[in-house]
Parts: sequence; C-alpha cells; structure tokens
Amino acid sequence: MTLTPTSLCSADGCCSGGEVIESLGPNCDSLRSRMALTQVSSNKCAGGFQKVFEHESVELKCKMKFAVYLPPKAETDKCPVLYWLSGLTCTEQNFITKAGSQLAAAEHGIIIVAPDTSPRGCGIEGEDESWDFGTGAGFYVDATQEPWKTNYRMYSYVTEELPKLINANFPTQPDRISISGHSMGGHGALICALKNPGRYKAVSAFAPICNPVQCPWGQKAFGGYLGSDRSTWEAYDATVLAAAYSGPQLDILIDQGRDDQFLSASQLLPDNLIAVCSEKKIPVVFRLQPGYDHSYFFIYSFMSDHIKHHAKYLNA
Repeated sequence: MTLTPTSLCSADGCCSGGEVIESLGPNCDSLRSRMALTQVSSNKCAGGFQKVFEHESVELKCKMKFAVYLPPKAETDKCPVLYWLSGLTCTEQNFITKAGSQLAAAEHGIIIVAPDTSPRGCGIEGEDESWDFGTGAGFYVDATQEPWKTNYRMYSYVTEELPKLINANFPTQPDRISISGHSMGGHGALICALKNPGRYKAVSAFAPICNPVQCPWGQKAFGGYLGSDRSTWEAYDATVLAAAYSGPQLDILIDQGRDDQFLSASQLLPDNLIAVCSEKKIPVVFRLQPGYDHSYFFIYSFMSDHIKHHAKYLNA
C-alpha cells in the first residue's frame, strides 16, 4: 500500500491506499515522491491500528521506517501526536512490541509515532562497527563531520521532515504534539523540547542521557558526529540547554530505575539536569524507581503514567 498527501481517511484510521493525489495538481511530482509512504505492516491493536511505514527520507538520504499507532478516535477525528524516540541499538520495533503504550494511547486518543534511531544501509565505512556509534546510534544530532554529515541528520529528521510527513498523511492536530523517549531517545526528546520552545506541549523521558558532554557515550558520539570542538556539542546537551532555556513553561517527567547499570556507570547523569532545572525553576518530576533497570520491563511498568502526563497537556 502506498499513501500520498491529501488521501482520505479510511475505516482503519489511516489514509487510504492508491494515488489519491488529483488535488495536488500536475506539478507536484517532487512533493508526491517526498511524502509517499509504503505500508510495511498493519495490526489491529487496542481498538486501533499499529502500523509501520517506509519512505525515502530527504534529510537522511536513505529509506527509513517509522511506526505509527492510530487510536480508535483517529477513524473519525483529528488527534494529537506523541513522538517517541528510542535508545541505542533499537529500531521502530522495540517500542511498539515491548512498551505497552497502545492501550493508554487508545484511551486518551493520542497518535504515537516512533521512528528508527539512525539512517541504515548508507554504505559508510565503519557505520556497523560499534553498537553505540553509527547504525542504531544516531544520537538525534545533525552531524557536521565527514563521512557522517550527509546522512546522519536525525535531529532535522525528527523535528522537521517526519512531522511534515505525519501531518500530510494522518489525521493529526499539528499544533498539539509532545515528545518522549528512552536513554539516547530520552536525550533526544529533552533536547528537541528545549531547543524548540513552545513547539511541544510536554516532554518525558525514561532513563535519559541528561548531560552527554560529560559522559562516555556522549563524548564518543559527539566527537564523531560533531568534531573535536566541544563548544559545538553543547547545542545537543539537555543540561546545557536547560541552563539557557527562556521559553514557555515546559513540564518534564523523568523516570529512572535505581538499579540501572548505566546510572551507576555515570552515563546518564540525571542529577546534573535536575540541579539546573531547579535553579532555572523548570518544573521537573523526577522519580527514582527502586529495583528497576534500564530495560523495556522498566518502561512498560510506567508507560501509562507517561501517556497520562502527555494527555494532560495534549488534550487540554
């Protein structure tokens, strides 16, 4: 199934297949090719549909997949959108098969979009050598260094290209979006919200990398993607961005497992972010959850709380 802008919504809450593009006029071939989606899978779930699509990304210059959950409400009405950013090594599949988000999303009438975590199959030397750099580890930055800068533009993909694609193909409320994520994706969610004051109605994160300029994961990724000038790294560090934030009030929810091995390894550094937010009077609910680790078992346990957090602002 191929979807195109201005398609009509069908009974499964998604744009119908086929070339429903007459209203775009005869000179819109480039728009058509940029916005066209190919449906990879569709499964009835929690009264709605869990779908996966593939498209040719302009920003990343490769084929990309993303998952979208369409709640029952999407069959008849436009819905707000929650963007979910996954962590290191993940694809769009981890979240939709493990997090248990669909029931709460159905209840609150929220579309959830979960992209992949990096470009794939770009033929870049070394892209598959490490689990924490390259494939599956885009870190939601726009790379400035060779050989990464042509393809590794996940920040622009997540904040610009993907929302345009979603709004063109699904029954969304474009002015009602929020963002969440886990680990590397928690870092991504926080920086997207902090770098774009007023765009996201709410933000939440599970075990986010809060201060990447100070941790081994961040230093490796930023050094490779952004170069040796550490001052350029600060544009993608939630703790640094929070210190300079001057936008509308942003209510942040963070859950962190106390038994998370990466917390004890100083990869996450939530205390640094919390201290800055406290100083800047940025509202943060930080919950240290005893006994929980870094896995999707942890995410599953508190996902409904996060959906409720977003629904409070998205449905206000």
